Amino acid sequence: MITKSLTLAAVLVAGIASQSAAAQDTDTTTTSTSTTSSNGTSFRGIRVEGNFGGDRFQSEGKHDDNFGYGGTVGFDGMYGDRIVIGAEGSYWRASSWPQNCQVLPDDNSICHKGFEEWGAAVRAGYLVTPQLLVFAKGGYVNAEQRRRIDAPDGNQLVYDHYRADGYQVGGGVEYTLTQGRMPVYLNAQYVYSDYHGHTARQRVMGGVGVRFK
Repeated sequence: MITKSLTLAAVLVAGIASQSAAAQDTDTTTTSTSTTSSNGTSFRGIRVEGNFGGDRFQSEGKHDDNFGYGGTVGFDGMYGDRIVIGAEGSYWRASSWPQNCQVLPDDNSICHKGFEEWGAAVRAGYLVTPQLLVFAKGGYVNAEQRRRIDAPDGNQLVYDHYRADGYQVGGGVEYTLTQGRMPVYLNAQYVYSDYHGHTARQRVMGGVGVRFK
């Protein structure tokens, strides 16, 4: 619940700031012939998208690959003619919970299991064309995880179910398919998440979204 509240708060705060900047930019471009006013770029406003792709959960020197899916809600504003800056909140999970196990020197075995991830990030990009954005992002993530240690005879020695904080970095490209009041867009991106506790996650994913101008 705390993670969800933090994610929502980050999106709302950045959204208010971006809306103010976007309003100022609109006022400016109505009296000039800038790229933004002349080409009608759609990279501003609230956006909602679905995500899907490859998920790799890393721990104990191993990895478990699965199909993954999730969603993102964000808000973007224009700064000048080419720069897009905003914030987003995201949810992600693998189609089956990934797990990595390793035998320890004392013959006990340790297993790390990953569950869903919640994130909040700031995104900044450059408009190569009015329809094509190249972007990078970074922020906070929180994931549900489990650590279990078993003895050689099968007896459970440790069982720890917890939430792990960390950071995320990534980047990608986004392309606007349609214009109008509710533009539709596609994107492709790579995101790396590093959690406290020596675990990590990599995602290569695509997205389909709608922007509310």
